[in-house]
Amino acid sequence: MGRKAKYSYEQKVQACEDYLNGKKSSSQIAAELSMSENGQRVIREWAHQYETNGVEFFLPKKHNAKYSKELKLQIVQEYLNGEGSFEQLANKYGIAQDTTVRQWVIKYTEGEEIKDYDPHPGVYMASPRKTTYEERLEIVKHCIDNGKNYKKTAALYKCSYNQVRDWVLKYEEDGEEALRDRRGKRKTDDELSEVEQLKRKVARLERQLQEERDTVELLKKVKEFERRRYSPKGD
Repeated sequence: MGRKAKYSYEQKVQACEDYLNGKKSSSQIAAELSMSENGQRVIREWAHQYETNGVEFFLPKKHNAKYSKELKLQIVQEYLNGEGSFEQLANKYGIAQDTTVRQWVIKYTEGEEIKDYDPHPGVYMASPRKTTYEERLEIVKHCIDNGKNYKKTAALYKCSYNQVRDWVLKYEEDGEEALRDRRGKRKTDDELSEVEQLKRKVARLERQLQEERDTVELLKKVKEFERRRYSPKGD
């Protein structure tokens, strides 16, 4: 049985049309749908998928997506050949998250076997468990260090997939302090003082810069892997 969609097909399509037609901003749509702090990014991801794959991409699916070994290798090779970024290839093949493509490339370049994927729903159905701030921080850092593999991280730390994903998104948006167990609603940018807004903006820029550095390191690994793979023996 597939997972129940949090937002309906109609809501997603309407959101994409409003955003792409310039009727509403991503922040307005995210607020109307009562999304979490990463809502603006989700709206933009929907819009990319809408432009690339049409409304069919949002039709309810009875089962979780399955990716063959052959398809994974094809996408990895396209990335290595410079035929698209993680996001572009995810959009091209109707893959919900570009981090999925990133994980395949990392596995391939590190010599890990690419296998057929038949998802096991255990971590998706797992009940959330209570964690300390220190545990959440450890879980998030492990997940990011391992290509944002939410499923494996959730299985390793015996928590739910959604917990891990939410913690990572909060961390990427607002840093370590976002993982503390605060009661009440997180302040929007408009509710912050000028100094608090600047601090939040700096934190976001620092994380974006780190992501760019990680991408550069990954590309270096890819190039070195390809050099060793195709160079004559004894080189």
